[in-house]
Amino acid sequence: MKQAVPSEGIGIEIGVGSGRFAEPLNIKYGVEPSESMAELAKQRGVKVFNAIAENLPIETQSYDFATMVTTVCFLNDIPKAFAEVHRILKPEGSFIIGLIDRNSELGKKYEQQKNANKFYRNAHFHSTDEITKLLSGSCFGNFSYWQTIIHPEENQIEQPQPGFGKGSFVIIKSIKI
Repeated sequence: MKQAVPSEGIGIEIGVGSGRFAEPLNIKYGVEPSESMAELAKQRGVKVFNAIAENLPIETQSYDFATMVTTVCFLNDIPKAFAEVHRILKPEGSFIIGLIDRNSELGKKYEQQKNANKFYRNAHFHSTDEITKLLSGSCFGNFSYWQTIIHPEENQIEQPQPGFGKGSFVIIKSIKI
């Protein structure tokens, strides 16, 4: 995420959860529907809007960039959520999504085992191509990709590689057009 997130500008994480990703990325704003998770994010210094991605209580063109980290698999209406992100971004703002690619080794494993996993039971995993197509349909373009967790069985930290198709965790960076 650090390679994709702009080092300057005002950002917001949609689905901020506990603020675990927002804090090291220096993102000061978040959206989170779970009050208990929002409280954890607030303890990390994140100002949290209690809302869902499909209905953001945020002014139009307020942010330079927005992120979603493992959030897209929990959205009820992806096109509506992406339209809302597009609305709150300034012209040429960045939208960065981190996801477990459904077509990856880990994505297939999570999909098979999701009914037994309390975190992913309600998740719907998507492929990188599918999310890219939905982003294009929501007036985002100029895509960049990074991937990691190429060898999940080795249980070690891997440096991100450009592209997608080999890694289980993929970052998609797009620009508002």
